[in-house]
Amino acid sequence: MDIQNMTQVRVFVFSGLTNNVNLAPFLFVFFLHVYVVSVVGNIGMMAIVHINFSLHTPMYFFLSYLSLVDLFYCSVITPKMLSDLISTRKTISFVGCTLQFFCFAFMAATEAFLLSNMSYDRYVAICHPLHYVSIMTKKKCVSLVFISFSVGFLQSLAQTSCTFSLQFCSSNLIDHFYCDVPPMLTLSCSDTFSCDMVTVFIISSCGIGSLVTILISYTLIVSSILRMKSAESRQKVFSTCSSHLTSVSILFGTVFFIYLRPHDSAFGKWDKVVSVFYTVITPMLNPLIYSLRNQEVKRSILEAVHKAPRCQWR
Repeated sequence: MDIQNMTQVRVFVFSGLTNNVNLAPFLFVFFLHVYVVSVVGNIGMMAIVHINFSLHTPMYFFLSYLSLVDLFYCSVITPKMLSDLISTRKTISFVGCTLQFFCFAFMAATEAFLLSNMSYDRYVAICHPLHYVSIMTKKKCVSLVFISFSVGFLQSLAQTSCTFSLQFCSSNLIDHFYCDVPPMLTLSCSDTFSCDMVTVFIISSCGIGSLVTILISYTLIVSSILRMKSAESRQKVFSTCSSHLTSVSILFGTVFFIYLRPHDSAFGKWDKVVSVFYTVITPMLNPLIYSLRNQEVKRSILEAVHKAPRCQWR
């Protein structure tokens, strides 16, 4: 049948996170708590960095933008997922699906670039401490953040344009809990080879490019740490860097598992579980990881808590 004579799908239906009606209420409560922690944690992190002048350094400048990205990142996917967990019909319009994927891809790519910026910042701070202030200037930090958002926007625009310019003319059931490339391509009645290549190229260039920057930075950092004579200095540096490496491992590991491997015609339950980690769990973990494993942030939080009662009495 001629594709041009087929009717373009205008509304999509999600298969959802689970078909188990008994499990859905539990998942709703659990992920609602995760979302609340994500929102409060990321807003709190931005507020602490903003009000505490001791945290006005390049490291926390990047961290505040990472929290901003995570705030929008979790809000693109989680509210709709929560709504679908308690709904009988999980629908989204074609335009809504397009916007959801665009914002998701934009935030995900920007987060990857920000993490690579943070690894570069740690490399300069540990391997070139005497030149840190002259290298990591405010202008350079702002430029790195601007480039991260700009490249994230452009790659998202390319992926979204390619995917949603395809014809969707048969089934409208997306075997997932949000609009993503792999399940969308299985629905299309167009030739998807070019979109497959665009996805692989973008994930490889942006994802692997960012990861290589991080790996090179931390290879040099570890080499520098091993040359330190003071055990206390080594422990402090490892504590600072381990939080960043934890975030990197979770994000890149799960993203590469989903996008850089052959796909079956349908998403399995483990694909959805893995997707939950980089869409819902990671935005919650980042502020927790950086606050619980960072002495300066913990000290700033305690100071803010101690000052809060005084401010209320004034």
